[in-house]
Amino acid sequence: MPRKQTRLTGILAAVPTPFTADGSAVDEVALAALVDRLVEAGIHGLVPCGTTGEFTSLSPDEHRRVIELYVAAAAGRVPVVAGVGSMTTAGAIDLVQHSERVGADAVMLVPPFYDPLDFTALKVFLSAVAAATTLPIVYYNVPGATGIRLDADQIAELGSIDGVDYLKDTSGDAVTLTDLIVSRSADIKAFNGWDTLTFTGLALGAEASVWGVAGIVPEQAVALWDTLAVKGDLGAAREQWRDLWALSSYLESISYVSGVKAALELVGHPVGPTRAPVQPLSVEQRAGLVAVLGPFAAAEA
Repeated sequence: MPRKQTRLTGILAAVPTPFTADGSAVDEVALAALVDRLVEAGIHGLVPCGTTGEFTSLSPDEHRRVIELYVAAAAGRVPVVAGVGSMTTAGAIDLVQHSERVGADAVMLVPPFYDPLDFTALKVFLSAVAAATTLPIVYYNVPGATGIRLDADQIAELGSIDGVDYLKDTSGDAVTLTDLIVSRSADIKAFNGWDTLTFTGLALGAEASVWGVAGIVPEQAVALWDTLAVKGDLGAAREQWRDLWALSSYLESISYVSGVKAALELVGHPVGPTRAPVQPLSVEQRAGLVAVLGPFAAAEA
């Protein structure tokens, strides 16, 4: 079958997995409400079951169900890039094929992350998964979690695998990100996935950004895209970025997932707790979060 053509562009919100108050089950009502809020705010795409989505805390059945729920809630209004990954090739293929069956538009694939693959093994893994689906693949480059550290040449080479069209770069390496966006876009489309480099990626010309903060303050995230990527108004975008930078930087200084969920509660859109062993924010951390969210609350008042 021909490979599905999905153009990913704009602000792609890395979204959480809402849980019930005791963390024992997925909160399907809160999930649907979150999707409606983000779509109505102008978000260009959704990325569930990534790091922000606590995919490592989900059972296999929950993982599949969360993908189904996000696809159903989006209802074709925006693309859904399903986060997938497994410790085995067979497990990854199973999740990818499930994502395709339920209507996802693309998948974001993280490689096995306990015993880091060498580059040859990584290419074999990606080739096998890509051959098992018609969906485009976003390679999730997150060396801090996988132990797989690639240079720009190696990442560009991954783009030669049929179906590996995109990269979410969560390395935090601005030099490599720049190289990929400026010099390697014919090989693979690189998106920034490190929150504090969002402005950098968009200013360099990245066609999209995968951003957890976008799920908290979607209107402001979309406004930055419109100002910087669409209109090219660098001066105005710098002003918009100041408060977004402060929020992004703070979240990177604490437990990121706990911070995202606490922030959503503070802005009036609770999605439940994180799952143990991830802990909620301390009193001091929560106070710091309130402070960096202040400008956004003032803007809505």
